[in-house]
Amino acid sequence: MNAQKNTAPLDRYRTMRRIRSFEERVGELFLRGESAGSMLHLSIGEEAVVGVTDAMGDGDTFTTHHRGHGVFLGRGADPARMMAEIGGKADGYCRGKGGSMHIASHALGHLGANAIVGGGIPHVVGAGLTYRNKGTGHVSVAFFGDGAMQQGILYEAMNMAALWRLPVIFCCLNNQYGMGTRIDRAVGKLAFGERAEAFGLQAAHADGTDVEEVHDTAQSLIADARGGKPGFLEISSFRFYGHARMDKSPYRTPEEEEEGRKRDPVLKARERLIESGLGSDADMERIDTKADDEMDAALESAVTASPPPLDTMFEDVFHPDSPAPAPQRDRLRAILTETP
Repeated sequence: MNAQKNTAPLDRYRTMRRIRSFEERVGELFLRGESAGSMLHLSIGEEAVVGVTDAMGDGDTFTTHHRGHGVFLGRGADPARMMAEIGGKADGYCRGKGGSMHIASHALGHLGANAIVGGGIPHVVGAGLTYRNKGTGHVSVAFFGDGAMQQGILYEAMNMAALWRLPVIFCCLNNQYGMGTRIDRAVGKLAFGERAEAFGLQAAHADGTDVEEVHDTAQSLIADARGGKPGFLEISSFRFYGHARMDKSPYRTPEEEEEGRKRDPVLKARERLIESGLGSDADMERIDTKADDEMDAALESAVTASPPPLDTMFEDVFHPDSPAPAPQRDRLRAILTETP
């Protein structure tokens, strides 16, 4: 009897390739003037985060930063609904009101993306406290960038998680730059794991070009977190493009960008699968083509979708039983027609 092949690495590559294709179409959505708002932050180069999302289980929750599209896709998001949300369309996860940086879905455990650096981190502490007290066995993961390592809320959150033994993981996607500032110009000590250990957390580092290393490391930390041992994981990667879609990264030399893009987690995963016999060149091409076709369809669907009706503008803002706010012109008319 032939031994059954472990197809999980192939599945992880499939998800990574979908993320790469999705982000490329998000960039195109922006260039076509179809995105909501003026800011988009692509996670190209950080696809190995799939190693973490794949190690999470049903019922686990998470928060992301403003570069969190890949994390959400890794946790099962529908790319068509995601693209619609980024395009400000009614078919989106938040009915077009959240956009790229404030997308959320309680059904998929996404407690919310956050445009504030480190803003989503404390939410997982609240979620972890709930899971611990109710004995659910779930874990909550905060995904954030290296810029959040300079935010005080992270250290308050890590301290509380350690003190209360919460099922929480703090995952830093270190892409080497906080906006235009290289990490070694922003911090005096680059050993982020040591900071977490100082608060009593288990800490680990993983190479962000190696999705299997990320997965094995995350799997161990998450298992311990379920038992009340919170952890911290740093994933080192390279951000292929500028901070936001319009940023041409003038603060990096062409040589640095060329070398950084050689650290391609998608390409490395592809080559490893072929070398290990889990897939052929033809298999990889089929996966790549399927991902491209799927994301092309998501892009076109978002472009042709309808925006939310104007009369839903204040829904999800006030309590459902609150009277609808009066239009500004009606309030001004009432003020101007008042008799002394």
